[in-house]
Amino acid sequence: MSRLDEHGELFNDPRWALALIRATVLEAAHPQIGAALVDHSSFVTHPWRRLRNTFLSTQRMFGPDDEVRRRESARLNRLHARMNGTDAQNRSYSAMDPDARAWVVATMFESAVTMHRLSGQALEQAAMERLYSGFQAFHTALGDDAGFLPPTLHEFWPYYDRVVEEELENTEAMRIILYKLFDHLPAPPLLAGLPTLWGTGRAIAGPVIGAITVASLPESFRRRAGLPETPGAQTLMNGTYLAAGLARFLPGGWVHAQGVADLLALSPDSDDPRMRTVTALREQMKRAGALFRLITPVPAEPVPAQPAPAGGTGTRRSAEEFFEEVLDQTGDGFLDWPDLAAMAREMSTRLDLDEPEETRLYNAYADWWRELQTALDTDGDGRVSAEEYAAAAPALAGPALIRVAEVLFDVTDKDGNQRIDADEYRALFRTAFRRDTVDATGVYTRSAFMKDFLTFMSGRRRSTPYDPLLTEA
Repeated sequence: MSRLDEHGELFNDPRWALALIRATVLEAAHPQIGAALVDHSSFVTHPWRRLRNTFLSTQRMFGPDDEVRRRESARLNRLHARMNGTDAQNRSYSAMDPDARAWVVATMFESAVTMHRLSGQALEQAAMERLYSGFQAFHTALGDDAGFLPPTLHEFWPYYDRVVEEELENTEAMRIILYKLFDHLPAPPLLAGLPTLWGTGRAIAGPVIGAITVASLPESFRRRAGLPETPGAQTLMNGTYLAAGLARFLPGGWVHAQGVADLLALSPDSDDPRMRTVTALREQMKRAGALFRLITPVPAEPVPAQPAPAGGTGTRRSAEEFFEEVLDQTGDGFLDWPDLAAMAREMSTRLDLDEPEETRLYNAYADWWRELQTALDTDGDGRVSAEEYAAAAPALAGPALIRVAEVLFDVTDKDGNQRIDADEYRALFRTAFRRDTVDATGVYTRSAFMKDFLTFMSGRRRSTPYDPLLTEA
């Protein structure tokens, strides 16, 4: 067993969900990481997608297969190499900055240590040394210079304190995670049809998670960043970590993190066998939601528009709806290259693309962005507003978009037989193959695929397979 896969079970510990939020806040408080998150990440508009991809990535990196780890490391490095720019203070940033990457590893390790301490099971020195060794191995597997992460645990703590005191800031990304993300967290695909129950649960859980996270941050940083601590938050924090720790003793598989993440990501149209049980549970929850509306003044959230009938296209979105739901992947109110890069990233992740297929897909999206920018950016500010898009929406369907469809078909068609079979289809869409495809024989041809893609992207038609891929959280 390697130093990495020895600690793989950490990510299935129920307490890790709380620790991961804490680690993410500390990462976002780093100026370079925070700027990259704001400019390039879809974590605000698609948090469940981001969560599932994070679980998948950590499983690969901390799993037993060296080849899987190598490929995932290369994929992460390609992804990070595409994230660079200038922040609001005109400071340059790069997701490949070695100091920033070392800090990501540091926050994960320190949050794991804090997780054990807050739940009343502080790690002994030897166990902490082994854990640190595992995260050092993770840092090395990414290909980073080992010198940016302290070589010993004894040297790690002064390094950690120095970064907290001297480098962390009250960044926009950190504020979004603490005060916006949980208050406006969209329902996961599995619960999208239960707005009352989800809205009520979120109204309670959001502030609690935020208060717990703030209370768990280093005190000196909380004071310096001006983060208010809710009265009683320390007691609530310890109780929550303790309760999460007790959940480890539930029957095996009940709280398996990847299993839970996969379940939440299931589309109602999926042909996954688990959906039969989930569908029955959803019906019970809908009845509970109807009862809840009778006894509570909490208003129900609007029910999202229904997707298209299986195998075809449905109602047409307005230009404004399409811009917000599909094109603006980062949620900043504008269409820019990071939005199209987020689409390419999600498709590459689902299909587990390697070079050169991943680069082909990114390049196709980059060409499409240049075409859109030329056609729609009328004020020359380098991005497309919702108003600019609405005024010239037909220009969306140009030759570059057709090229995106062609490349997407090619990389989905793994065996190169010029048709997409059921396994290839599920890898990309995760929905029912025979119900969703237009050909009742179970064959999904290049022409049918391209027609569906272009109808969705340029015709703004709702689509059973494409809505879960690009619009759901």
